[in-house]
Amino acid sequence: MIEVDVFEGRITVKGHASYADKGKDIVCAAVSALFQTLIGSMEKITEDSIKYCLVPGESFLKYEELSYESRIMLDSFFIGIRSLADEYPEYVKNNLIKKIK
Repeated sequence: MIEVDVFEGRITVKGHASYADKGKDIVCAAVSALFQTLIGSMEKITEDSIKYCLVPGESFLKYEELSYESRIMLDSFFIGIRSLADEYPEYVKNNLIKKIK
């Protein structure tokens, strides 16, 4: 199962979906695409200071103050993760209830 946790100033994505064989796992690919797009967009579109690590099974994004644009990107990421968790509840657990800075 993939778990997405949100803390103040940090998002973590841990685990593996195990929906299908490696290389054919659409759930894992979807979560990875959302997270990588969030990070890439924040880097290219904003001047916000972020730190991240993209490692299979345990990735994170750290941030402090975010611009309006980054907040919109975060909201979009959260919508995508919630949709995946609703569609594939056995494979994605979203812990997005926590307060975000």
